[in-house]
Amino acid sequence: MSGDVELPRGLALAWGVAATPQRGPKREMSVERIVEAAIEIADAEGLGAVSMAAVAARLGYTPMSLYRYVNAKDDLVLLMQEEATGLPSDELRAQADWREGLEALCREQLHSYVAHPWMLDIPISGSPATPHSSAWMDVGLHLLSRTPLSHAERLAVVLLVTGHARWTGTVLAGYARAQDASGLMDAEVAKREDALYRELISADAYPDLRAAIDAGVFLDDTDPFAFGLRRSLDGVAAYIEARRAGAAAEPPAALAVHAADDRDIASDRRYREARKRVREAEKLLREARRAERQAAREARERTGRDDASNSHT
Repeated sequence: MSGDVELPRGLALAWGVAATPQRGPKREMSVERIVEAAIEIADAEGLGAVSMAAVAARLGYTPMSLYRYVNAKDDLVLLMQEEATGLPSDELRAQADWREGLEALCREQLHSYVAHPWMLDIPISGSPATPHSSAWMDVGLHLLSRTPLSHAERLAVVLLVTGHARWTGTVLAGYARAQDASGLMDAEVAKREDALYRELISADAYPDLRAAIDAGVFLDDTDPFAFGLRRSLDGVAAYIEARRAGAAAEPPAALAVHAADDRDIASDRRYREARKRVREAEKLLREARRAERQAAREARERTGRDDASNSHT
């Protein structure tokens, strides 16, 4: 490294360029051992259970002993994420087909999230410029290096796949926590969800959702996440073929961040009044829909009572 950029302590530790204690009574302690203990706690109890005091207790030392190696919990969490992320497999880089490679990349990242679901609780504050995270980005770009995509387009595709892996991991981790709490198996959870939706969703209020429920979507055992990734990569494949056929690159579009635009005009009085009216209208709409659902339930109950009464006459 050139040394022109002063690295934060956590990144310096991740890259192995930070000074570490060489002497002292805790020679057997190391950054690696501290990170290992922290991951053990997070795997067992979740990220919220990780603290400098908890890690120190697990290692049999005082919290102050840890601070000689890791200055802050944020640095510790970054190092935990780096270790748990791991490196992409050698087989992944050797993939000849870009599409098969990206699907394998997604599976490998998802495996890490399933093994260490607490990683999904770490807030995203930018791209972690750590060795392992950089290796994943590098292998994704390598898989696309023989396509006619520009460097920016390749990176966008890699972000599509890694984002898909993270979202899938988030959903699977949530279901796993619910299953642990309830003691139910996958099929039992699906049946319970299906029954809940059938009870709450009416064809009058939500016609298309009800049609999907009646078609058994919540009992379908196909993988919706794999389907979504394949269809996304279908689009990428079509774009690559168009580029190979001589089509011009798609012009870059500005990222639409309406919240930032709203902040720019937030001081305008007429805009604030308009936003207030929108919120009031949205509130009225929510209340009207609740009233509609309640009326529909009461109508079904009355119809049921009438049918029962007629059957006895």
